[in-house]
Amino acid sequence: MPDPALLVIAHGSRDPRHAATVHALVARVRAARPGLRVATAFLDFNLPSVPAALESLADEGVLEVVAQPLLLNRAYHAKTDIPAVLRRAPGRLRVRQAEVLGPSPLLTAALERRLYEAGVRPGDRASTGVVLASAGSSDPEAVAAAQEMARQWRRAGWGAALPAFASASAPRTAVPGTAEAVRQLRASGVRRVAVAPYVLAPGFLPDRVARGAADAGADALAGVLGAAPEVAEVLLRRYDAAGVPVLGVLGA
Repeated sequence: MPDPALLVIAHGSRDPRHAATVHALVARVRAARPGLRVATAFLDFNLPSVPAALESLADEGVLEVVAQPLLLNRAYHAKTDIPAVLRRAPGRLRVRQAEVLGPSPLLTAALERRLYEAGVRPGDRASTGVVLASAGSSDPEAVAAAQEMARQWRRAGWGAALPAFASASAPRTAVPGTAEAVRQLRASGVRRVAVAPYVLAPGFLPDRVARGAADAGADALAGVLGAAPEVAEVLLRRYDAAGVPVLGVLGA
């Protein structure tokens, strides 16, 4: 019995940098696992759609698919959108939905490496405050995950850490925007503030994170996670851990 195919499901964006980054990440995954059938699909804006990708895999004779959400947090897309679209899969496919990518120590390592690439020196951890800026969600689980991530960074030796949300719909009373988080760290006495975008690919919301960092005068802005080797490794670990199908035989 061949291994299940891997279907990487990204959100999609009108920004061409988003799809280009997703395809670069998928290429890294293919290179790391030769022989694994890997396909890509998007929830919106880009092609192929998830139903089209599933139909194509079924036409190839694939029997089992692990659908991997290219998401960092369990929120609406992972809990509602993706399961709904997977239920429209051809009846001859058995589909499992893997867990989202975060949280993971590998993603933390990738974020730190992006900060060092942006000019933050490893020896300056204790004197640097970090704004961990994600896209944002009103989902309580995603909010709690963002806050816990900041606590872990503080325990890991960074001078300070705050979560931030880029989306306009974020619950501002719980998690501030990027500029507000930078200013909060400054007001608390942190002299050096860096912004680490906890996002996978460029696009509208990452650009908003960058504007917030610039407006508040952050000292460093890291790049997005992108096609980092750590992201590819986490993705393959989630694929490997996708055990018994959670969605049954879809479309039957």
